[in-house]
Amino acid sequence: MTPEESRAQQLAEKEAAKLFSGPVEFVLSAPQLKFLPDPTVPEIAFCGRSNVGKSTLLNALTGRKSIARTSVTPGRTQELNIFDIGSDPVQFRLVDMPGYGFAKAPVKVVEKWKKLVRTYLRGRVVLNRTLVLIDSRHGMKDVDREMMTMLDESAVSYRVVLTKADKIKASELAKTAAKVEEEARKHVAAFPHLHITSSEKGMGIAELRAAVVADALG
Repeated sequence: MTPEESRAQQLAEKEAAKLFSGPVEFVLSAPQLKFLPDPTVPEIAFCGRSNVGKSTLLNALTGRKSIARTSVTPGRTQELNIFDIGSDPVQFRLVDMPGYGFAKAPVKVVEKWKKLVRTYLRGRVVLNRTLVLIDSRHGMKDVDREMMTMLDESAVSYRVVLTKADKIKASELAKTAAKVEEEARKHVAAFPHLHITSSEKGMGIAELRAAVVADALG
């Protein structure tokens, strides 16, 4: 990164932090698309396997401790959770999508999830970007590949984000990151840059926050 690029990145991170330090409000949980707010502002969606750390990452990005509820029960959330960023006016929204890959869920629950997510991805005109979260400890799984393929087919561009990067050795993290980045290049809608984060340690949070704001507000 050149000095000019470094300064631009620092400025972007500062502006993003300022925006997220303002109002951040939970709006509603939508079990169906008809319950979503009117599509009047840009949206950034978060998806990932159950227990990948979506809620924790949302809390870290917004600088709150419990704006998004965390659960020790994988697959518990089967709704789209909506958060407003900013007020008077709302600048954009974050959408916490239901976790996928829950092995013990009934078939009907899985089918309901697929229908909800697929319809949202294909029909939400204000969806600017999706973040696909992957646990650094486990790397990319088949369910992640299925999600990425669904995004490709829906023509929804997305960023791949490694979570819980502090939970493994640096050497293992580097190997996982290289594998994930290589595989992501095979997907037409994947953003070329891989984000490596740790919500607990703050690793990569400022950079990802700036990317989210850039994706939302252009």
